[in-house]
Amino acid sequence: SCRMCLVKVEGLPKLTISCNTPVRDGMVVDTRGPEVTKARQGVLELLLVNHPLDCPICDQAGECYLQDYAFEYGRREARTQEPRRKLLKRVDVGPRVVLDQERCILCRRCVRFCKEITETRELGVFNLGDQSVVDIFPDEPLANDYSINTADICPVGALLSKDFHHKMRVWFLDETESICPNCSNGCNVKVGAARGNVYRLLPRRNDQVNDTWMCDAGRLGYRFVNENRLRAPGIRRGAINTAVSWDEALHEAATLLGDLVRRAEPSALATIVSPHLTNEELFTLRQLVAGALRTTQHDVAVITGTADDFLIKAEKAANARGARDLGLDAGPNGTTLAAIRDGIIAGTIRGLFVTGTDLWDIWGSEAAALLARLEVLVVVAANTHPLAD
Repeated sequence: SCRMCLVKVEGLPKLTISCNTPVRDGMVVDTRGPEVTKARQGVLELLLVNHPLDCPICDQAGECYLQDYAFEYGRREARTQEPRRKLLKRVDVGPRVVLDQERCILCRRCVRFCKEITETRELGVFNLGDQSVVDIFPDEPLANDYSINTADICPVGALLSKDFHHKMRVWFLDETESICPNCSNGCNVKVGAARGNVYRLLPRRNDQVNDTWMCDAGRLGYRFVNENRLRAPGIRRGAINTAVSWDEALHEAATLLGDLVRRAEPSALATIVSPHLTNEELFTLRQLVAGALRTTQHDVAVITGTADDFLIKAEKAANARGARDLGLDAGPNGTTLAAIRDGIIAGTIRGLFVTGTDLWDIWGSEAAALLARLEVLVVVAANTHPLAD
């Protein structure tokens, strides 16, 4: 409905919008001629009649379609004398999204998203004519599991993510292609980082995996990267954890694990595998488990939760499948997490090599008491955690 994609098609009596015109054999389309340019200039002037001039404080600045069009087709000054209309600012439409009605150009992309993609219909266009506004229905906040996608598809910064609001100018961000780590769907994402911190995740298009969307939980699941990072290895001596060098930590871990395997056979040692590791890390871990430690007692610690029939999967880790394909799960006849737990209680398992911290949540309130029974505990983790303590 924005009309900025007007083009001239040979044989048609007037300009037409390219977004809703089917392609046909032999079609000749003019996208840059003077007639097209003049029409787009007129459309843009109407779009800017009421749009506020707040680019310096708008989070969309730097990746705003309206800015790009204004640069290409805009006038240097406005011809209107009437004041711009006043509407609501910073409207709290949901727990994760904020709305600025003055910036809205009524393209209705957000309305269509809630109607066609999530099918939750929280957003609508209210009133008529130049009084029309996008808003939520009474007592129906924009709270679906994919609500921040409306901020992605808003072309002008009318809908914004509360998490990213006024945090960082987008032109300072370095974007890296990656995969969402928060469930097993493997949504393709772009990681926006600056000055050593991650500031946001955005969905990256992959029609076979996540189309152009991602869930809010995955989008906001980046904060662990910035918070409570373990910066140096440590060794627990008595009741105190002491920071040590990498050489000392690796030597201590190798000595403790090796001595346990030699004294009590490999069956006294078990390995808990993190489903958050990459395939390359899992391959190396398999060599360590099977080759150096020679233990056959290993399983993958996978936390499960709610799922839906769209993108959210029950397994809350990105790479449990990679761990299974590499044979690091218990398998049909192997030692499961439950069997490892029973072995610790029985005293037959006296040492654990643990990657990740999901095990702590799976074993719940009894985790601390179980781990206290062990002679040897080696933990590889990225963040401070009771398991590391």
